[in-house]
Amino acid sequence: MTPGIFETVFQRPTLAESFRAVAGAGFGSVQFDLQSAGIDPWRGDVSNVVLAGIRRDADATGVRIPAISGTFNMAHPDPVVRAAGLDGFECVSGSANVLGARLVTLCTGTRDEGSMWRWHQDNASAAAWADMVDSVIKALVLSERHDVVLVVEPEPANVVSSAAKARDLLDQLANDRLRIVLDPANIVLSDRSSSPDAVLDDAFALLGPDIVFAHAKDLSSEGEFCAAGTGIVPWERYWRLLEEIGYDGDVIFHTLTEADIARALSTLPRM
Repeated sequence: MTPGIFETVFQRPTLAESFRAVAGAGFGSVQFDLQSAGIDPWRGDVSNVVLAGIRRDADATGVRIPAISGTFNMAHPDPVVRAAGLDGFECVSGSANVLGARLVTLCTGTRDEGSMWRWHQDNASAAAWADMVDSVIKALVLSERHDVVLVVEPEPANVVSSAAKARDLLDQLANDRLRIVLDPANIVLSDRSSSPDAVLDDAFALLGPDIVFAHAKDLSSEGEFCAAGTGIVPWERYWRLLEEIGYDGDVIFHTLTEADIARALSTLPRM
């Protein structure tokens, strides 16, 4: 497994300097957000010249970009908002190959109109599920066009709020371009009635073959997300479960500061 990070953790005057900081801190990859380069795909503001420059800056430091962020509110109650989200998503997907990325990350959205990361009681409704599935189906058409794989992250505040909901989505659509990015803190938060170890075990039993990307953040005992190594996620169990499914890809650390990096990396298994 290769440790990676969100490039946004390293705030530097230029993106080239951010990539150098990523490499200098011991990370081999990033999950990239186009807005770090001043690109707003939701305004159609994408330039292949700029994208090629980003790729050169990353390559110069040996930092890979296996995935880019394409998250938008796939379950927003307003169909106009969902359609605009898909337009931006297509711009993101069309940028992936230039950057060397094969994966585009997604969350499934919420009925809350103010925040992508706030639970709404209507998220559990059949209508929210149907709208979300419609968005995913349309995104899959775009993924075929741009030759990318969509990786959905189960997120407690979203419609796909748990590993079981993610399994339902995968089974309903049965599309090879739809896979899972797993974040252990999200999974642990999705069921506080069971032990973190048991919740992770269940998630891997349900999703193991479909996990093609991995995240690493932690969860405090109060239920707040925090830096890896500072909460209740059982890291030894998480790494072992990834190894048991044969995962040898990137693990993207996030929800941390530069000061947290050494402690976060210390959670990794010794090779």
